[in-house]
Amino acid sequence: MTELLVKNFDQLTTKELFQIYQLRVTVFVVEQACAYQEVDNLDLTAQHLVRFDEAQRLSAYARIMDEGNQVRIGRVVVAPFARKQGIGRKLVAAAIATAQQDYPRAQRIVIQAQAYLQEFYASFGFEPVSDVYLDTGIPHLDMVLPMQ
Repeated sequence: MTELLVKNFDQLTTKELFQIYQLRVTVFVVEQACAYQEVDNLDLTAQHLVRFDEAQRLSAYARIMDEGNQVRIGRVVVAPFARKQGIGRKLVAAAIATAQQDYPRAQRIVIQAQAYLQEFYASFGFEPVSDVYLDTGIPHLDMVLPMQ
């Protein structure tokens, strides 16, 4: 299965949840050398966008959170073995489409982007709304995509 699936927390199997947490910790905590509480309560209410490869390995993940007048996309990650294949672009496009479909009353989609990815997110229409700042030692900036 190489399609992107959207599941709420209760729809995730224990194996899927394990793979999500394993990938997020591998990339955000170990690879990026950031010590922080990676697993949080937002996982309980977020929508989880997952992509598994033919071998049932989690290759990409993002979570989508309803914040009333806005939707937040976060924890956007592509597994190291799946990088440089365009999966990140498909993941973000699917996250935006899901946010627009499932939260039509939201006025905007917001992300906290790593600064080096500013142009990548800008290619989807996101615009910076903050200066670059450090979050867990990594340069980030806030970006917004108005909903249409």
